[in-house]
Amino acid sequence: MIFSNIKDIDLNDKSSWIDNIFLTFDIDWASDDVLEYTLNILEEYNIKATFFVTHETSILERMRKNPNIELGIHPNFNPLLKGDFKYGKNIDEVMQYYKSIVPESVSVRSHALTQNSTYLSLLKKYNITYECNSYIPKNSNIELKPYLHWDKILIRVSHFWEDDLHCIYKDSWNVKKYLNYKGLKVFDFHPIHIYLNTEDLNRYESARNCFQNTDILNKKMNKDFFGTRNFLERILQG
Repeated sequence: MIFSNIKDIDLNDKSSWIDNIFLTFDIDWASDDVLEYTLNILEEYNIKATFFVTHETSILERMRKNPNIELGIHPNFNPLLKGDFKYGKNIDEVMQYYKSIVPESVSVRSHALTQNSTYLSLLKKYNITYECNSYIPKNSNIELKPYLHWDKILIRVSHFWEDDLHCIYKDSWNVKKYLNYKGLKVFDFHPIHIYLNTEDLNRYESARNCFQNTDILNKKMNKDFFGTRNFLERILQG
């Protein structure tokens, strides 16, 4: 199996994506302990992965030293939509905030997959050439592929699996079913779900108030059922 970064996708070279696996991670303000837990798993297998970043952390420097890791940004527009300007007064300022954390980023996935035409048009200003906001589940029976946006610069990359939505769909944890998929294979994980080994969103919700407390999270961890961490490890094992 070939593991690739989102930035490796070349629309002029089908081999850059057609049989490749793209592991992506929305870090969603995970604590350093939770983030390192995921990073340790990936570094054990020495494979490429893309992380969409929400916040400053010293772990970013460790990631930057790993040539397998691509850092993108994961801007949160939810406060702006509610009239809260904590990240900026408009879309442009929110993008400035997140781009300042990862100035080298060329890929983006918004928190909650928020997007609109104004946002898409702004991405070239920030040297973003890969946009990953569309979730189209495998059970849609649509064969995905990356495609060029109308500006002839932006490459749009959909994902067909996401850990929290997998739990909502209550779909099978059959890894082979996903690895044998013929289209673009982009997986979207969250470090908190890997740490908890989430198999059901009730587990996640029960831990919501203690995400920064590793001791409590350890007690909430799923050790009895096949879950998100097991799914990731099965992908890595092929």
